Amino acid sequence: MFSAVLGPVGRRLTYRRWTYLVLGATLIVPFTLAAVAIVPPVLHLLLPSDTAEQPLVVTVTMIVAILAWAAGTSFIPAVRVVEGTAARELLGAGVPVQASMRATNLEARWKTCQWFLVHIVIGTAIGGFTLYVPIALLQSFVAPFTGEWLLVGDANLRVPVGWQSAWIPVAAIVSSIVLVHLVNLAGVGLTRLSQVLLGPTPADHLAELKHRAERLAERNRLARELHDSVGHALSVVTIQASAAGRVLAKDPEFAQRALSAIEEAARDALADLDHVLGLLREDEPGTQPQHTLADLDDLLGTMRLAGVTVQTEISGDVPGLPFAVSTEAYRIVQECLTNALKHAGKVKVTLVVKAGNDVLEVEAANPLTGQAQASRGGRGLAGMRERTTVLRGQIKAGPDNGTWRVKARIPL
Repeated sequence: MFSAVLGPVGRRLTYRRWTYLVLGATLIVPFTLAAVAIVPPVLHLLLPSDTAEQPLVVTVTMIVAILAWAAGTSFIPAVRVVEGTAARELLGAGVPVQASMRATNLEARWKTCQWFLVHIVIGTAIGGFTLYVPIALLQSFVAPFTGEWLLVGDANLRVPVGWQSAWIPVAAIVSSIVLVHLVNLAGVGLTRLSQVLLGPTPADHLAELKHRAERLAERNRLARELHDSVGHALSVVTIQASAAGRVLAKDPEFAQRALSAIEEAARDALADLDHVLGLLREDEPGTQPQHTLADLDDLLGTMRLAGVTVQTEISGDVPGLPFAVSTEAYRIVQECLTNALKHAGKVKVTLVVKAGNDVLEVEAANPLTGQAQASRGGRGLAGMRERTTVLRGQIKAGPDNGTWRVKARIPL
């Protein structure tokens, strides 16, 4: 019972909440001064003198004017940032992170307006009690001796002198404790209200989902880049290093060609890796590799050094293809040749690249081996499908009468 009554008095969070509420009281001061200076003259211009001087009319008009000016001010973007930051620092961890971020839509701005008005109204009430209760508490200790209490200017409350007024200090102390509880409850209420008024709106949730989808798409793109570039190079390096090791003493010339293929593949891998790492660094864009179908001869040369025989049939305006189409088509060809080397060995690959007026066709075929039949369906095929889908194209891959065939169609 004792801790329940005096618990909030000893908590630091209570006084942080108190500070935030008193800030709300100070925020209303400039609007009040403006209303005092502007509202009476305007009322005399618009209304008869008797009506314009009625206390009720003046009071209601000033309250409306104060709230209207405060509401208009709340739509300034910086107001939400300042209000939200102060709320997160002083009201506690229950205030959402979005409170200190700029409003990005009309719904968030309107909720900020509501929060600002609630803050200054509740803050003004708490501020008034904060100003008055401590004065009443101090005066209560001398009231039994002087017979006067609650002195405000010339006004005061007459009380009996002596023990008959001994209850006054007790009542003042209880009032002070009640004020602390009131502050604590107001702080808890504002913290909960902040989750509604300063939390994410449906538009914010939608933007967050869109951002996550974009990040996931970017991660998938980086995974494709690493698989198709560095993965290709590692496949060539692994196979050629193994072959060179087996024939190094018997066929030095073949071993030399294998080492040349390893060197070329490693050089390309370094360039591609620099590009991918540059995408991961926010401060360094990295080097953009210009691997398109225009670089097909270099790729075919590397594969031939690796022992793959490639028969090509290229037709149409391949150099004039859009950059995005040419880049993705290059990666598809690279993946097809790498898969042939990795899964079927040093076989003959037939490659057809046909650039038409409205579609680009890429087809690669190689003989199936026992190892190849047991190894299909990995990450590379999924990557090729993703690349083709992004460009609104189609791709088919699978066995066809003892041949593994990949055929992609990409609209131009």
